[in-house]
Amino acid sequence: MNYRILIFILPIMFSLSCSNDDGVQGPDKEPGLEGTARVVGYLPTYRFHLSDKIAYCKLTHLNLAFANPDSDGNIIMPSVTEIVSQARGDNPDILICISLAGGGLTTEASANWSNLIDVAANRPGFIENIVDYVLTNSLDGVDVDLEWDHVTSGYSDFVLELDTALSAHNKLLTVAFPQVRYGNVTDAALHAFDFINIMSYDATGPWAPSFPGQHSSFQFSQEGIRFWAEDVGISEEKLTLGVPFYGYDFVNSTTVNAFTYNEMIRSNINHANLDQVGTSYYNGISTIASKVNLASNNGIGGIMIWELGQDSFDEYSLLKAIHDEYTRLRILTSGLCGNE
Repeated sequence: MNYRILIFILPIMFSLSCSNDDGVQGPDKEPGLEGTARVVGYLPTYRFHLSDKIAYCKLTHLNLAFANPDSDGNIIMPSVTEIVSQARGDNPDILICISLAGGGLTTEASANWSNLIDVAANRPGFIENIVDYVLTNSLDGVDVDLEWDHVTSGYSDFVLELDTALSAHNKLLTVAFPQVRYGNVTDAALHAFDFINIMSYDATGPWAPSFPGQHSSFQFSQEGIRFWAEDVGISEEKLTLGVPFYGYDFVNSTTVNAFTYNEMIRSNINHANLDQVGTSYYNGISTIASKVNLASNNGIGGIMIWELGQDSFDEYSLLKAIHDEYTRLRILTSGLCGNE
């Protein structure tokens, strides 16, 4: 995800959307439960070593991040075999996607993406490589996380052609977008996605050290939902509200440091239900639970997490808070670990 873009001004810039066929949400509704919801967690490659700590039974979707192409369109990604095996061992119904691109692309990766999707003749071979990767690794689909300047002129055609190729194998196509519509994303491309993960965080951060404060407030999430559902007109069920498992410490007017929720809890367990400690801002258990309720009350299809490896893997876990709140609301997510 993108930690550098200046989006503290986004509430006055809104304009974006996505969705298509009904997004897959895991198990069917069962007697005694009053609805269903997705719980989508991203796990970046640099957190793969924490896989054995993650409660996959509390997820419906897992996005492995990030894969990028070389100049020939070959997919570059560390092996996902062990992660896939472990996740499905804990949760046989979990849907696992490969997430492409990411917010922090290198100059080389950016050039590769542009060449592969903006030049029409290059797209078929690249898309074939993506689909082959999904099939070879027994994955359930693809999540696209091209952001900002990397959403180039060929983006929409790439999405539509990738959707056609994935649909032939009954595979998912999802996307992560912030609370703004990129100019190169057509209506047709937006409607090709099964659901959209709203990056409802990073309203401020290291790129804006003179604007300290909460980067993922409850109000910011409300604005994201309102933008997608009302301004853009996307079906609420096809939206997934993103929540952060990290925060920012605004040390001074020139220095902002990122930290994980886990680090905050390790420093003091009493921080679990707070959103601010000194100059550090994050989302604690109560705010995460409130956002689950916000999503539920607005008919939003679920919650997305960036990212799982930043959690506190104990009783103070934010994933546990999401799971417990959906269960308290009698909403079916994974159907496991007490959500029955």
